[in-house]
Amino acid sequence: MSHKTPFAFLESSRAMPARIPLELRRNGDWNELYGAFNTGEATRQAGRCLDCGIAYCAHGCPLHNHIPQWLELAREGRIAEAATLCHETNPLPEICGRVCPQDRLCEGACTLHEGQFGAVSIGAMEKYIVDTALAQGWRPDLSQIPSNDRRVAIVGAGPAGLSCADRLARAGIQACVFDRYEQIGGLLHFGIPNFKLDKAVLELRRDVLQNMGVDFQLGVEVGRDITLDALLADYDAVFLGLGAYRYTDGGLPGQNLRGVLPALPFLVSNGRIVVDGDPGISRPIAGWESEVDLPDLRGRRVVVLGGGDTGMDCVRSAVRMGAAHVACVYRRDAASMPGSAREVANAREEGVEFLFHRQPLALLGEQTVSAVRVVQTRASVGDATGRSAVEHVPGSETDLPADVVIIAFGFLPDPPMWLRGHGVAVQANGRIATNGAAGAGLPFQTANPRIFAGGDVVRGADLVVTAAYEGREAAASIVTSLGCNANV
Repeated sequence: MSHKTPFAFLESSRAMPARIPLELRRNGDWNELYGAFNTGEATRQAGRCLDCGIAYCAHGCPLHNHIPQWLELAREGRIAEAATLCHETNPLPEICGRVCPQDRLCEGACTLHEGQFGAVSIGAMEKYIVDTALAQGWRPDLSQIPSNDRRVAIVGAGPAGLSCADRLARAGIQACVFDRYEQIGGLLHFGIPNFKLDKAVLELRRDVLQNMGVDFQLGVEVGRDITLDALLADYDAVFLGLGAYRYTDGGLPGQNLRGVLPALPFLVSNGRIVVDGDPGISRPIAGWESEVDLPDLRGRRVVVLGGGDTGMDCVRSAVRMGAAHVACVYRRDAASMPGSAREVANAREEGVEFLFHRQPLALLGEQTVSAVRVVQTRASVGDATGRSAVEHVPGSETDLPADVVIIAFGFLPDPPMWLRGHGVAVQANGRIATNGAAGAGLPFQTANPRIFAGGDVVRGADLVVTAAYEGREAAASIVTSLGCNANV
């Protein structure tokens, strides 16, 4: 172990693991874009941390991870201890290390970033720590946790459900996760492309959770194969991690033309081909009118509407699928894009054209889409949130040629019919209301005291890390409600 110097951030510049060469990405390489640090690189990057008196990085993380502490353990080569500390706050650290927009969370809050020295590579280090520890055989140690006779059913194997299961297992509670799909992860598996998250990572996380005692009932759909009444009869509590799968289409004229696709069916269909070699969709997702036929994008002009992380997944997937030209249309400026700046930069490097201050008005064509009519926008008076609104520039309409249009305006919760009659309040926007009736009760507890909910179905479509946080906190409330003496 080398002695840490106070000015290591000057001796070593910020660095990220090596990336797959651009030529391979443009020619259909779907492997994870970023590789892994070797031991020397990881030691140098971890050593750049200032270990600030106030850990702004931890404050910027929704999970409030112990970032300076596990960076120092990694610098000292104490990888197992670092992995244990990572898991104290984050049930899915190697996943968050890959898919979180660190540039606008922990790394964006890093003191070195504010000082323009380059933030510590926190996400890449989190990935390095946990990947290395798991490869060396490290696993969470629950040997000192006494089991009890409590059982909790979790509906949904997405990040909220997986995080809830992890924390319940740490409290000695038997967690059983039900999901209608054949793999864990929800949109982690079916919606996030392989170049951001290799699905072998999810398989290993499933193995970790099973070794912790979590039971998975996959391919089992609540409301079809088993009822909520049956879960309430057999389990002490139920957690709903249902996600947000109903896409927002914007109501554009012409959106029913051939060649117009919602983002999620596009990503899922392509993901099945890349991962499983199976272009079919075994079970339709809520909000889909039908299963989609994935078009051949080779040599085609693709326009993606929307500037969030899902939009970036779509444009970068289209590049790998051989599209001749890929454009992203966004109605505000680059600084206002809700997605990760790093993902935008990667998309630019891969050849994606960004058309800012453009708002789609209609999709044009007879039977098949041929163009997108857009109008230029400009900032106007701010709304109640303080964010500037946009207005159309008169006479600025233009038509963008397009063979395929992908709509990536976001997703909404769509609580299922089987929730009715169980005392679970659903708001007008589709979100499940929690904290009990009239604001009473425990965090993430619904008006039915035995049913809890968290993640996108409660807060609307958001980040993986916020879903992980809500699953973790909901588990703590469940433990409290069941009278278990455990600190989760």
